[in-house]
This record gives sequence, structure tokens and C-alpha cells, in this order.
Amino acid sequence: MSDIVSKKKRSEIMSRIKNKDSKIEILFRKELWKNGFRYRKNSVKYFGKPDMVLSKQKTVIFIDSCFWHGCKKHCRIPSVRKKYWTEKIERNKKRDKEVSKYYKKQNWRIVRVWEHYLKSKTFNFDLLKFR
Repeated sequence: MSDIVSKKKRSEIMSRIKNKDSKIEILFRKELWKNGFRYRKNSVKYFGKPDMVLSKQKTVIFIDSCFWHGCKKHCRIPSVRKKYWTEKIERNKKRDKEVSKYYKKQNWRIVRVWEHYLKSKTFNFDLLKFR
């Protein structure tokens, strides 16, 4: 099955996908700030480029989108170029494990929050313990 948009249009669509400052990240950061936490965002000084770093609490936070990080509940592999997307998402999941392993060795806390958790009406920021 071929793509329903031209190659040029697909490229334009994909170029608009953000890798930082997504709506869910902004929502999460506002809650962190409101709860008195100060952080660095998307710092290249830290391995794996965490979405947020709370250095005083030795905590790194990753906001994982359901598609790009292969959520078992919500990730739907596109039917076009299925092999490419399957391999891409598997590489992302493997990298996530490597990054988590690195921070565990450094005795840092790793917080991974799924996109669907932040979007749900039952999201409770208090459940995330940083202190």
C-alpha cells in the first residue's frame, strides 16, 4: 500500500513533529514548577538528553510518547513501510533501556511518564514522588 500524500508533503508533515516542548511536556513542566521543583530542560550535558533534570534530587525525567517509544497499549505501527517503523521503534526502546541502565548505575532516579498517563483525566501529579 502506498502513502496517500506525496513524498514532499510527507517530509513537510514529519518535519513539524517536535522533539521538545510538546504540549504534554509543557503541561508536566508547569506542574513541576507549581510544586516547587526547579529543573533543566533538554540538557545536552546529560546522557540521553532527558526532557527534564532535577539535579538536586538526582532525578532525570523522560516524557515518552506512545508512538515513538512503543507503548503496548497505544502504539499503532503504520501499514506503510511497516518494517522501517518496527525497527525504528525497537531502536528507540533499546536506547531507552540503555539510558535507564546508565542512570541506575549512577544512582540517579529515572522517571518515565507515558503520554497517555499525562493525557488521562486520572493524572495525579502527587503520585510521582521526587523528594
